[in-house]
Order: sequence, then structure tokens, then C-alpha cells
Amino acid sequence: MSVQEYLDKHLLSRKIEDAVNAAVRAKAPDPILFISNHMRKAVPSAITKIRARQILDSRGIPTVEVDLYTNKGMYRASSPSGTAIGMYEAVELRDGDKGKFLGKGVSKAVKLINEKISETLIGMDPTLQAQIDQAMIDLDKTENKTELGANAILAVSIAACKAGAAEKEVPVYKHIADLSGKSEPVLPVPAFTVISGGKHAGNSLAVQAIMICPIGAKNFMEALQMGSETYHHLKSIISEKYGSNECNVGHDGGFAPNISSFSEGLDLVKEAIDRAGYNGRIKLAMDVAATDFCIGRKYELDSKAMNKSGQNFKTGEEMIEMYTQLCSDYPIVSIEQPFDKDDWEHSKLFSALGICQVVGDDLLMSNPKRIERAIQESACNALLLKINQIGTVTEAIEVVKQAKDAQWGVIISHRSGETEDSFLADFAVGLAAGQIKAGAPCRGERVAKYNQLLRIEEELVGQAIYAGENWRLP
Repeated sequence: MSVQEYLDKHLLSRKIEDAVNAAVRAKAPDPILFISNHMRKAVPSAITKIRARQILDSRGIPTVEVDLYTNKGMYRASSPSGTAIGMYEAVELRDGDKGKFLGKGVSKAVKLINEKISETLIGMDPTLQAQIDQAMIDLDKTENKTELGANAILAVSIAACKAGAAEKEVPVYKHIADLSGKSEPVLPVPAFTVISGGKHAGNSLAVQAIMICPIGAKNFMEALQMGSETYHHLKSIISEKYGSNECNVGHDGGFAPNISSFSEGLDLVKEAIDRAGYNGRIKLAMDVAATDFCIGRKYELDSKAMNKSGQNFKTGEEMIEMYTQLCSDYPIVSIEQPFDKDDWEHSKLFSALGICQVVGDDLLMSNPKRIERAIQESACNALLLKINQIGTVTEAIEVVKQAKDAQWGVIISHRSGETEDSFLADFAVGLAAGQIKAGAPCRGERVAKYNQLLRIEEELVGQAIYAGENWRLP
């Protein structure tokens, strides 16, 4: 084939001429660079390769990482993982080989990505997120993603989302906003974990997390400053009261002093807020995770104590009374999972009081069917979205829409097993969620999300809206 025949076959003469004309019109100072970029944009993007591997999450437990290639670059994503796996959520695929990683390896999920999922998606346009996610759902053929594993599907879905944003030459949060039909990006109020308990720490505290929410900040940068300063004041207070050996931290960076009562933890945090000078501008939130200490129809508040009295059990009604009193004594604006995952009755009764945001975690498990039931029964008024519980970016966007249509609050949440992937930050901004829960203002896998929010706010300059006082319905 001659040079001219080759040029004619691929219509190169016309394409090169178009690129040169575009460079002239733009008065490009570097015509070669301009023409190169112009020609690159003229080529439709397509997925060319997907490569997965097993990495470790923040707990030292294996998880899935994916490199998704298009003809324009490589895009990386990884799946987070929780401590407790609910029966109503999408299923992680683990190896079960006790001889390797205590049975928690993900080599099966990796193999499925490299062989099955990759073969299905190669050639697809990365901007078509819904089609990519549906192709994986169709390949899996199960309701809870038990065939391919939610950890495998999600890592690919997030990587494709990043590739789609790159193809459109927009930030990831803007691409997510486009996918969800949102126009105004919103910087979320962070719920910083400052005290850890429950399954996330080795102390005697039944409640899983006590958090601080800087709703009185002017912008996200100030919110992060307020959270960081309060966190360090809390460390000093714990050291003064209990000794420096009580300043160890839990899974997501919250301090884990060996305390056992809700009020003792709240008193410590309230003192830290006062010492930092943010009284009135920082509110409190709790992740009770009551499912973990529900026995039958009662709640054992001494469930983690070394010397259990056997007397500290509360009924659902008594728990409502306790929460009502705590909300009266402390500036608590949000309580997550105040009852067992199947205790719809008391969740409805407590929500009806309207004294704080009542967040469904185990109650909902990011499952659209359970969300619909909760909406119909007024069992809570906020969704805690854990993206790995549902398994794809598209499905996560849909349940957020479902919650917002019901005038619920939405919290974009991390998991106890996290990676340095900062996708959640873009996801929260693009969906205008208003709230994000990503752990303490320390530990690399947690601050990766907060630092990305700083970059987004800087990029948006005068356009950035911080949810602040409108944190529930921005």
C-alpha cells in the first residue's frame, strides 16, 4: 500500500487539514501540540483493557483494585469493605481459603474481572456509565451480585466513571452531576469521627462512633480546620484524664479511650469543642450501630465491658427515652442506626419525635426495596449510602435520587476498610449530598477524601457552595 492509498483509506488528509485549520483559527502558540490534542479528541474513546489485582485495605485485609484502560489513558479504582456484612446488601466475593489471608483473599474476584468482566466491557464507551453497569449486572445474573462479587463489579464501575469524566474532559464530580441530573455541585458537611467504639475499637464503648459536624463553617476549608483542631484538643483532654496510652485509635481514626457510657464520650467531645472555641458552630452526631448489641428485643449497653453487670439492658422504649435525653443534654443533630436492623417499630417511633436526623444504615443497607419501605413507613429520614452495599455507580445514584425525592438527608459514607481512593469526595459533591462521613481528620485513607474536597473547593473558586446550615437538604 502506498502512502497516498493509506492516507485515503483512513481519510487522514481531511482530518489533518481540519486539525490545521482549527489551529489557525485558535491562533495556537504551539501548533504541533494543538494539532496533536485536536486529533486525539477526534478519536472516540473506548475501553481497551481492564486489569485487576489484589491489594490491602486500611485494616490489612485484601480488596480489589482495577486499572481500566482506554485509548486515551489509564484509570484506577478500588473497592472499600465493611466490618459487618448485612444480609440485604450486595455480596463481596472472598476466596475462603483459610491458608491465605485467613480466607479473606479476593483472587477469585480478580480473576473474574481479568477474564469475564474485561471481555464483556472491552470496546464500550466509558461515558456510558449506565450501559457499562448494566452489562456487568446482566453478566452476574443474581440479585445480590453473588456470581461476580460486588467488590469486583464496584471497582470496575468506579474506574469506568473516572474514565468517562476524562473522556468528557471534566472533573469526576462534574461527570457524576451530569449522570445524576444535578446542576449545582455542593461541598458536603463532614461528619468527623473523633471517638470510636463498637466493632471499630477495642474499648468498652458500645456506640460505634461519636462524630463532630462543623455546620457553622463558612466553607469546607474552614470545616476541615475546625475538625482538625477539635480532634487534637480531644487528644490532649483524653491524655490529661486517662493517660496517653488511652489515645489509641479505632478503624477510622477516632480515639478509643476505655470508656463505656455514651455520656462520658459526649462529655469529652463537648469539652474539646469548647476548648477549640467552636461552641455552637460544631454539632454532634452518633453512629450507634445498635444491631451489634441487640440481643433478642433488648439492647445490652455493657456488651463490650470486661466485667458485665448483666443489668444494663434497655428495651426499645428505654432506648428512645435515652436518646431523647441525650439530644436534650448535648447538641446532637443526627443519630445513625439507633435500633436493630429489623426493629422497624422503634425506629418509626423515634423518627416521629422529630428531635434529630434519624439515619438508616443496617435498616436500609443501601437497598432500594428497604429504602422504599422505610419511606412508606416513615422509619427514618436519612440514607447512609455505602456504595459497596449496592455495587455500581449507577445504582448508587438511583438510591440517592430515591432518598432525595422523599426529602431525606443523604450521607455518603466510607467503610471501616478503606483505600487511598478519593472517589467518595467527588461522588458527594456531584450528587449534592450535603453530608459525608469519611472518618477522622487523620490517617491517609481518610484524609484522602477530605483533601480531595479541598481541591474541589479550590477548583470551583466562587462557584463552590458549602452545605453548612443546609446540610440535610442542600
